[in-house]
Amino acid sequence: MLLRTSILVGGGGLAALLVARSLAHRILASPRAVKAQIKAHTALDEVDSKGNFKRTAAGFHHKIGKGTRFEPEAGRYHLYISLACPWANGTLTALKYKGLDKVVGVSVVHPTWRRTRPDDADDQHCGWHFRAPGDAPVSNALGHGSFECDSACVPDTIYGCKTIRELYERAGDQTGKYSTPLLWDKKEGTIVCNESLEIMRMFDSAFDELCEHPERTLFKPSEMAAAEELNSFIYPTVNNGVYRCGFAKTQEAYIQAHHELFASLERLEAHFAACGTPFLTGTDFTWIDLRLYMTLVRFDPVYVVYFKTSQKRIADFPHLLRFVRTCYALPEVKDTTNIRHIKMHYFSSHPTLNTYGVVPESNGPALE
Repeated sequence: MLLRTSILVGGGGLAALLVARSLAHRILASPRAVKAQIKAHTALDEVDSKGNFKRTAAGFHHKIGKGTRFEPEAGRYHLYISLACPWANGTLTALKYKGLDKVVGVSVVHPTWRRTRPDDADDQHCGWHFRAPGDAPVSNALGHGSFECDSACVPDTIYGCKTIRELYERAGDQTGKYSTPLLWDKKEGTIVCNESLEIMRMFDSAFDELCEHPERTLFKPSEMAAAEELNSFIYPTVNNGVYRCGFAKTQEAYIQAHHELFASLERLEAHFAACGTPFLTGTDFTWIDLRLYMTLVRFDPVYVVYFKTSQKRIADFPHLLRFVRTCYALPEVKDTTNIRHIKMHYFSSHPTLNTYGVVPESNGPALE
């Protein structure tokens, strides 16, 4: 094709064509051009042709470990989370549970999604943004509601970014989904990982020489087979199942997700009734308990109403409710459970589901 084109444009045309192609390549490879090619989106957009919610995979999967690009070092890494997001919330709980408070820094976004490029009329993406305690209250994307900037908000102390999106763009993200959690490496100036379970694994073992509680193990080898078997249905039908109900865009998709969700909750209720242990795989709190807790603690105050998971409440499952309270009794779990942020996020961040940002009063059953 190049030879044919050079013949058509004449002797000097070949050099001109090569220069033009070189310029085009540099333009397409530039950060600004890359940003322009990536379509910003959220979980609300991840729906197939039949109205089923289909969560996309995380885009960063590096690992922290000795002898790797990402060495375990105190003060090198920073965790960005939302206290409302169950996936992100779990990574913060794991950090606290292992005693990594003085090793890994933390920033906490405001729970309400806002425009991430408010000065660009063509970019309507809404997502996580930073506010400082005492800042003026914010409204939802349509200007409704008044949601305070409380003491749980922690701004970006590394770059002073205003949004999570800015961090993803600094790291050359190619997915366009600017989610939490996000584990940042200050030395390399990039994202290490944004997949919650992988971050939990790193916190559980990579920093054992630096953390305060190396004796605590969330990923117990002796219980991994049992945990993985439970996770094979807990993740798709419960953790992700509530989102499949809430973000479904057809009745058929919702009914299927709703049926699978409550079948699994009944299965878990029976599991606890039969096993006689406080946690899913034994007497110790592990990763599978942490993941299930993060969904169940949000169930009655949010999902029953917002995601239409209305067949039963967790309060109607005596063994599941006992499990939630047992988890909440752990100091690190209690310290990182923020029902206010949880409710504020869901009911203020998706105007298509709750236009005026009205937040229900109920906090669900008492947790202690």
